[in-house]
Amino acid sequence: MNSVLPFLPLMVGAVVALFLRGWLRSVIILAAPVVGAVNLMGLEHGVFWSLEFMGYALEPVRVDKLSMMFGYLFHLASFIAVLYALHVKDTVQHVAGLAYAASAVGAVFAGDLLTLFVFWELLALTSVFLIWARRTERAYTSGMRYLIIQVLSGVLLLAGLLIFAQVNNSLLFNQISLQHSGIAQVGAWLIFFAFGIKCAFPFMHTWLTDSYPEATPSGTVFLASFTTKVAVYAFARGFPGEEILVWIGVTMACFPIFFAVIENDLRRVLAYSLINQIGFMIVGIGIGTAIALNGAVAHAFNDVIFKGLLMMTMGAVLHMTGKINGSELGGLYKSMPKTTILCIVGAASISAFPLFSGFVSKSMIMAAAVAEGYDVVWLLLLFAAAGVFHHAGIKIPYFAFFAHDSGIRTTEPPKNMLLAMTLAAIACVVLGSFPAQTVYALLPWEHSYQPYDVTHVLTQLQLLFFSALAFVWLNLRNMYPPELPSTNLDTDWFYRRLAPNVLTKAGGAIYAAYITVEQSVFSSIKRLVHNSYDVESGEPKGYFGKLWPIETMVVWVAVLLTVYLLIYYVPGLL
Repeated sequence: MNSVLPFLPLMVGAVVALFLRGWLRSVIILAAPVVGAVNLMGLEHGVFWSLEFMGYALEPVRVDKLSMMFGYLFHLASFIAVLYALHVKDTVQHVAGLAYAASAVGAVFAGDLLTLFVFWELLALTSVFLIWARRTERAYTSGMRYLIIQVLSGVLLLAGLLIFAQVNNSLLFNQISLQHSGIAQVGAWLIFFAFGIKCAFPFMHTWLTDSYPEATPSGTVFLASFTTKVAVYAFARGFPGEEILVWIGVTMACFPIFFAVIENDLRRVLAYSLINQIGFMIVGIGIGTAIALNGAVAHAFNDVIFKGLLMMTMGAVLHMTGKINGSELGGLYKSMPKTTILCIVGAASISAFPLFSGFVSKSMIMAAAVAEGYDVVWLLLLFAAAGVFHHAGIKIPYFAFFAHDSGIRTTEPPKNMLLAMTLAAIACVVLGSFPAQTVYALLPWEHSYQPYDVTHVLTQLQLLFFSALAFVWLNLRNMYPPELPSTNLDTDWFYRRLAPNVLTKAGGAIYAAYITVEQSVFSSIKRLVHNSYDVESGEPKGYFGKLWPIETMVVWVAVLLTVYLLIYYVPGLL
């Protein structure tokens, strides 16, 4: 073998970082993603490692264009995230971050469902420490909810793969159809929902908006890069062309806009924006054509970079000011001009400005929707594209850096944070300006696409112009939702508030009924005892309570014996 297992350099880096300190640890954790990326270059397409387990053929490492694209992406993302976190003297974050990245790499190279399950669970176990590393009560409780939901996803995947193995006599991870009947369909749907939880499907999404904003500034950058993108990869591998994904994806692209516009916590705004962008990817996977699938994975590639950049800029704001609510920020461009510019680059990329990364991938998905006759979907995606410009392209930089002068005066973040943000910003521009030489060169499916034609450019510029005009008009009219310190209700209200209240009231009612029955039974027994004894003499009452002479007892024994003999022998004689 010319190369080692793809996830091994990152995992070894995590283990070594556990024991090192100081500059030596910094060198190791920076070198691990670089060594891992170089290692990928030596991999040949095909099954890299196979074995047999309990009669099933397993492929723990299978290499093809799709896995290689995500492999390169995850190594690039881990390098930028590690560089961003270099100033943090926290062993937990460094070790958990690299182990989390290694788990993501292992998942996308898994050629069978059992190996995928192992790394699926490792993703949950390693990432939760990035939330707990903030060491607050909110982070701890949020991390526990996050872990429970992630483990639930793993349980569903395990149940699905067991059914899949029983029906197909195979565990290899290839395309899975939802059109089977009987138990095979149950297994396929279990795997589908397991992927859907990690992908933050509607009603399954609140773990993301609950936990990511509670993580450390550097931890959020790691979190935004891996878990949901592994799920996108899994859908692209296992469920391409399933039409239900089109409608799930378009719902994901639209509903977060309304939450993001009214949200005060700017990192939570980006969490909702992350769901919005995943919606575009899921639509592309659901359409299932070559251009749509290429658009989905290309957008996943670009999203990791520009969403990471936006998370880093907001993390820098939190690190330097201790605040992240839009109502408490503003005017930071005066003391953080470099961070402001880098944030604007990220905002332009997520908004799909021409020459920025989001434009060259998002347009592929929308073009595929039109080509396949999904006109309603295309209109909804157009609405979603305008909405993301409002809440991520304008709201994030505007309320953090410009809206009003909050009076906060600080400095630029540490140099390693600035360098990481600069690398991500350069990547956004390069990917958007030279797609054919960068992201398009890694695409798994054969298809030619030219994003820079007159129609695409003019359509997008018009969309952005009128969206900006609407934002300005709403602000001038004081109709844009203001940044207020508030808590916005999402679907997690059902299991965080409603369910506990219902269970508490139901438990109280059951307990009250139990006490009532218990008191009634005890009262009946007490009355029975009271009626059976004479209170003054303490002697039992009634005929059977008296003391009988021996002669009477002998008579009764004889009577009972006679009755018994009659019952025993008479039926036989008859």
